[in-house]
Amino acid sequence: MAAERRSWRRPTAFRRREIKWATYLGLVAFFLWSALGVGADPSRVAEGFGRGLTLLGDFFPPEATPRQAQRIVDKMVESVAMAMVSTVTGIAISVPVAFMAAENLSPKPLYYLNRGFISLSRALNAIIVAILVVKAVGLGPLAGVITITFKTVGFFAKLLAEDLEDIDMGSVDAVRAAGASPLQTLVYGVVPQIVPRFAGLSVYRWDINIRTSTIVGIVGAGGIGSVLLTAFNRYSYQYVTAILIAIIAVVLVAEGASALVRRRYQ
Repeated sequence: MAAERRSWRRPTAFRRREIKWATYLGLVAFFLWSALGVGADPSRVAEGFGRGLTLLGDFFPPEATPRQAQRIVDKMVESVAMAMVSTVTGIAISVPVAFMAAENLSPKPLYYLNRGFISLSRALNAIIVAILVVKAVGLGPLAGVITITFKTVGFFAKLLAEDLEDIDMGSVDAVRAAGASPLQTLVYGVVPQIVPRFAGLSVYRWDINIRTSTIVGIVGAGGIGSVLLTAFNRYSYQYVTAILIAIIAVVLVAEGASALVRRRYQ
């Protein structure tokens, strides 16, 4: 009889209904406080929308002189080269960092040290890193390569380390029990389990680096971003549109290539 009187209740993370509604109200209050703090005024948004439509008319039609078009091509090639170099160097650094950041494969001191480095890389925005690197090594694509490489390590090493922590340790123990050395255990017990994921992550990160390389130039770290900033400063909005079209075209090509490669590996 007691079982028949028992009613079904939806699973919840809260033990009491009062706590649940108090949490929801707290989140809503925090959102409203945040909106007021950043000046999210509906009248300003409406006024800015009208100005934006007026400004949008100044961007069309796209226009670039032959000299400007050649500069767009040169800087886009530079951006793509930056992305390629930083992807290769970033992955080369990420692999040992990821192995030492995997809790099931690395001693605790190395694990915490490399996890801290990964967290540091992920904590800093690419623009902030680019500003620091430009101050250190000067203007140009080298600063962009260093910046994107640093950001690649934070992304790639973290995801690869998590994949390493999810491998089947039974295969690793079997290889080790057969008398394999630590290096042979990694090569034959660990690496075959992560090769497909490694390939997919590599292409995906290259795709991200293509987009990042078009941005860091705004602070002088090479690539098309510097040309874009100069065009904005000169109010050459039609030239800006031509640059944006070139950026979108390159990003779409990179997106299509990365999607094709990921499908092949999957």
